[in-house]
Amino acid sequence: MRFEEAYDNYQDKRLSQGEAARLLGISDRTFRRYLNRYEEEGLDGLADKRLNEISHRRAPVDEVVQLETLYRDGYDGWNVRHFHRWYRTRHQGTRSYTWVKNHLQKAGLVDRGRKRGPHRKKRLPAALPGMLLHQDGSTHQWVPDRYWDLIVTMDDATNEHYSMRFVEEEGTWSSFLGVRDVLETRGLFCSLYMDRGSHYWHTPEAGGKVDKQNPTQFGAALGRLGIEWFAAYSPQARGRSERAFGTHQGRLPRELALAGITEMEEANRYLQETYREAFNEEFAHPAREPGSAFLPLKETNLDEYLCERHERVVGKDNTVQFEKLHLQIPADTHRYHYVKTRVKVLRHMDRSLSVYHGPRCLARYTASGELETDPCKTSGVGPARGRTDRA
Repeated sequence: MRFEEAYDNYQDKRLSQGEAARLLGISDRTFRRYLNRYEEEGLDGLADKRLNEISHRRAPVDEVVQLETLYRDGYDGWNVRHFHRWYRTRHQGTRSYTWVKNHLQKAGLVDRGRKRGPHRKKRLPAALPGMLLHQDGSTHQWVPDRYWDLIVTMDDATNEHYSMRFVEEEGTWSSFLGVRDVLETRGLFCSLYMDRGSHYWHTPEAGGKVDKQNPTQFGAALGRLGIEWFAAYSPQARGRSERAFGTHQGRLPRELALAGITEMEEANRYLQETYREAFNEEFAHPAREPGSAFLPLKETNLDEYLCERHERVVGKDNTVQFEKLHLQIPADTHRYHYVKTRVKVLRHMDRSLSVYHGPRCLARYTASGELETDPCKTSGVGPARGRTDRA
């Protein structure tokens, strides 16, 4: 009816072609096409013929049913992007992510996404790999009826995950393992960003500022390596790692269940051999700038850096009390005894122990406190006391 009104005004020369087109909200060229079709077929000529035609690119009904059956029977509960990756790689699917998402939503198998929140300005990632790493842990029911902690160490610049490990409980040793994985495979990095867990920081007041002058065992180890460390005061400050954990919690339990994995040792093997590589392939991206901030380790003995250190005073019988153990210091040629001498007890990642007097190793012990046959099987120089040669 509105076109007829514009057409009549145009025929009566009350409106030009341009004015009639603007009245209808179309271009001059479209109005001329409408004129020809109207004069040849009337109002029926203006109807969009595509509304009554089936697209030649429409997927066959059998393919749509097959997709819905595949998701319902084997991947129920998976998010669409995770399912689409397996649909393409495991089932040789050819359809796009959007096509798969639309059909699964139309079938009611997955929910439509929530409305996006308010606009926020994104913090730029670090410019180079190795400039800033994140380490965090997530407690989750990764396998049925079992809660484990997943410890992730990732790069802020590329989102690449360098280390992923399941442990019974997050703590100093699990954090050491994550850092060691990076040092052994990539090299020395510049800084580490982490939450305010008690194994990372001493916090004098609950919910308050961390005490940077009183480092924990983990913080002291980073200091010896010359790595700076920073505290995050909110989940939003750890946004990249929080989003990554959301992805892991959505994917890993389903992949472990699909592989029939219920034990931690098998799950860690799956992380190393399958999951982490696939995750990095999909989510890691190039850094903003070419190059790398990683530095090679120059024959550094990581056992002397990534360890707990405790000061003790030697007793009158040349023993050191450490927790419930009595560590006997053997006689040596450097001095008659070590009575009342202040020494350091190092507990290494394999839970073995060693006693140092200044830079000299006096003895090494098993985790149960038994003196090893070769007490100073390393060079005998240590423990590391300062920063590594970053300059």
